[in-house]
This record gives sequence, structure tokens and C-alpha cells, in this order.
Amino acid sequence: MATTTSLRSRRSEVQLHALAGVEREIQLNDNSARRKYLRDYSQAFRFYECVVTSEELKRDVCAAGTVLIGDYHALPAAQRFAARLLEERCQPGDRPVVLALETIFARDQHILEEWWRREIEEAELRQRIRYDLDWGYDWAPFYELLVTAREHAEAIYGLDCMPREDLRKIGARDRHAAHKIAEIRQRHPNAAILVLFGESHLAPGHLPRQLHERLPEETVLTILQNVDALYWRAAGEQREQVRAVRVNDNVLCVFNSTPLEKYEHYRLHLSRWGRSEEEGPDLAPTIYNLIQSLLRFLEIKLYSPKNGTQPKFLVDMLPEVCSGAAGRLRRLLARESLSEEQQQTWVQDVEERGSAYLARANAFYVHEFNMMYAAEEAARFLHQACRNLPAQRDSAKPDGANLFWISVLEHALAYFGSRVIYPARPAVRELGELSSDVCREIMQTALRLGGAELEWSARQLGYRIGSDLYDAYLAGAIVPRRLRRFFLARLHEPGAAHKLCLELIAKNPPRKRPAGVKLTKTEGKQQRA
Repeated sequence: MATTTSLRSRRSEVQLHALAGVEREIQLNDNSARRKYLRDYSQAFRFYECVVTSEELKRDVCAAGTVLIGDYHALPAAQRFAARLLEERCQPGDRPVVLALETIFARDQHILEEWWRREIEEAELRQRIRYDLDWGYDWAPFYELLVTAREHAEAIYGLDCMPREDLRKIGARDRHAAHKIAEIRQRHPNAAILVLFGESHLAPGHLPRQLHERLPEETVLTILQNVDALYWRAAGEQREQVRAVRVNDNVLCVFNSTPLEKYEHYRLHLSRWGRSEEEGPDLAPTIYNLIQSLLRFLEIKLYSPKNGTQPKFLVDMLPEVCSGAAGRLRRLLARESLSEEQQQTWVQDVEERGSAYLARANAFYVHEFNMMYAAEEAARFLHQACRNLPAQRDSAKPDGANLFWISVLEHALAYFGSRVIYPARPAVRELGELSSDVCREIMQTALRLGGAELEWSARQLGYRIGSDLYDAYLAGAIVPRRLRRFFLARLHEPGAAHKLCLELIAKNPPRKRPAGVKLTKTEGKQQRA
């Protein structure tokens, strides 16, 4: 069994490499992290007592009169967690629930109540509370939270006051918020109050202390989200996924994202704020950072002038990064002479996953940034580039079994790459114990069905191999420099990809195989990672 130190190192290595570049860019544009108020937060939560289960988290939430939820404004997962928590807390026959928000100024309470009574629509609410002018983060996840509260809660209140930009006045905003929460308690004496407020405000000496002075008898639970120091420490736990930890009796921390994902989202916001609304954020640095982090991990040189075992000047093969509406993607696909059915499949895939790498055009298209899938597509590009593709786009394409195994290998390495960048991705455990016979059975079934079923089966088998490969990496059974060979392997010879897939399976720990394993698209829909 891997030690705590080795697990933490292997789970964190690539993320830390990628994070270093993001933090450097953020510091050039935002040096506020040096302010004492923000340092108080980062220094307050360095260790935790134990891992907690989802049931323990729910129990603590139900026992609290007021729950302070830390919000990383640039991360949609933070607002969506608050929406899920609110919906789970609102149970028939239980105490009512009230939502209070930093996002809306207390002065705009009358506007919020007009929307609550359905007297105004979403667009007017957004414009009148000056959401884009005074807040500027993604509207969609915040509005989802508002809608969830209107459907399930007893009321919604705005908590904040001006000025937001001046950290010298931030303590006054804490005092103001505590006063408003005390007023809410007077209006709703029996309600559970859920408060979503910026994470730095939840340091013990900030809003929690102000609230305790106002309401000394109130049972207050603080739920932090994705605290960096706690995340890196939890990476050493033996269990596969750590969803939450207990910092102390009154403070929990949940993990629904990674530090890299957090700061990439913030970098995208900084980019968007410096560009026009039509341009949107510049996603190219984010995608190139993921690719370069994988290159460092695999010890593949970006600027090598020699062919040898890797492409010459791989830096010249970096893909074009495109974003925008579906129309731009369709134009990109149309230039590659794809059929209408193929174009529709690509568009649907991008809409579901947020991004896709199109090898034929050597283009990375991003509709909505999702770290898990962006990391997978970055690894997919790297596998293509290491095979000197798409430079060989006009060469003869393999067919039949060879094409199936090439696709399986590509999906396996793409999934593995996504896990080293985003370890929170769920493992794939279907198909039981893999062997050459099981794989041959899956291939024969896929070839017989053909079409979309063929690609679906290749993806699911590849994901499973990649998932087991990640387990082997965590256990120390395979090291990055050995993995590099699979990315660099030439697959033009018949049987080469099949041989490599079987070699990867041999490196993975065995698992029990259920009877009658067969994989089709229809059967596998609920297995999709």
C-alpha cells in the first residue's frame, strides 16, 4: 500500500506544476493576496481533525441554526454546492429555510422581492441589481441558486453593502452582514439560515466573530469549500475520494473542485474582464498550461529540435484554441468535410462535455470550461501530437480491429491524463477483471454492431484501462517515464495498438469479472464518466 506521502505526491504533482503558472499570472493582475485580511483566512485553516462522510455532513447541517457557506465567486461549483445543500435542507415537516447572500446589496432587497413575487423577469432582476457591473461573475450558477431558493425556501435576503473594492472597509461589511443576519433571525425565529458569503470573510476573526457577538446563543456551522491547504493534505488519504473533512467542532470543509480548477476559473474571469463581452475570455493560456503540465510530467520536451523518440519542435504543433457559440464550431467542422450526422455528434459532445479536440483541424474548441474534460482533451491532443498527428492527416486510415484498438489506447491515455490533472474524476470500475479474452469479446461485439456503438465501446474500454492505469501509478507500479513510451508509440503497424493495450492491462491490478461481460452504447449510458 502506498504511503501517505507518496499518495499525496503522486496525486498532486501535475496539478502543482500547472498551478504554478496560473498563480504567477494571477499575481501579475491581482496582488490582494498580500493583504492581512486575506492572509488571516489562508493561515486559519491548515489542518483538519478527520474525514467526514456525507451523512455526518448532513447531520451537522441539520443541527445548526445558521450555516455560513464559503463562496469562491469565480467557481460555479461553489454556488451549485450551495444550491444542492439548500435543497437537501428543505425537507417537508422540518424547520423552514432562509437564504442570505453577499452577492446582492441589502439596499436592493425590494428588487429581489419583486422577482420573488414574479413581478419581474430574470433579465430585469439581473440589470437592476447591477449584477454584471457590481459583481461580474457567472450569472447562470448564481441564478440557479436563486431559483432553487424560490422553489424551496421561505425567503431570500441580500446582505452586502458598499464598497466592495476597498479592502480597508471590508471589516465594516462583516459587521453589516452580521447585523443583517441578526435581523433575519428576528423575522424568522424558527428558520434555518443558510448564508453564502465570500470565503475570506469566514476566517474565525471575521464574520463568525461578528455574528457570535450579535447572536451569542446561535449555533453556527461554517462550511468551507476547497481550501487549498486542506485539499493538498487530504490528497494523502488512502481512500479514493475525500468529499469533506472536519476542521473542528464548528467548521467543515467540502471538496467539489481542485485548486487548479479554482484558479483557472479566476484567471478566465480576469481575462474576460479585460476583453469585450463579444470576445469572451482568452482560453488559450489555460489549455496550453494543461498541455505543458502533461509534457513536464511525461518528460517530453516542448522545444526539442530532434526527432528521435518524440516530435521535432512539438511547440509548433500546439492546437488552435477556439471558443464561442455552436455556429463557430459548425463552421470549423464543415471545413473538414464532415457529414451532417458527424457534425451533429461533435456539437452534441461539446455541449455535454464543454470542450473537444478535433485532430483533423488540430483545433481545441471550448464551449464551456470544464476542467475534467478539458484535461482529457489536452491529453488526447498530446497523444495525437506524439504520433506526429495531425501532420499525417492525409495518410491511410486504419480500419476494423486496428482502428478499434487505436481508439481504445487513445481513450485510455486521455482518461489517465485527465486523472493526473483532475484526481477528483470518478474512477471507472465496470467490466470486472480485464484480460485479453474479455477485451477480444468486447471488440467482437463492437465490430458486429458498428457505427456509434463501436466508438462508444472503445471509449468505455479505454476509460476502464486508463482508470486502472491511474491506480497503478498511485501504487507506484508504473512511473511517468515508462508511460511516455505509450504516448510516443507509432501505431501504423497492424496489431501495434492491440499489443500496447494488452501491455497496459498487464500492469494494472486484477479485478473480479462478473459473468457475461458485454458492452454496448445502450448498456453503457449510465457508466459514462
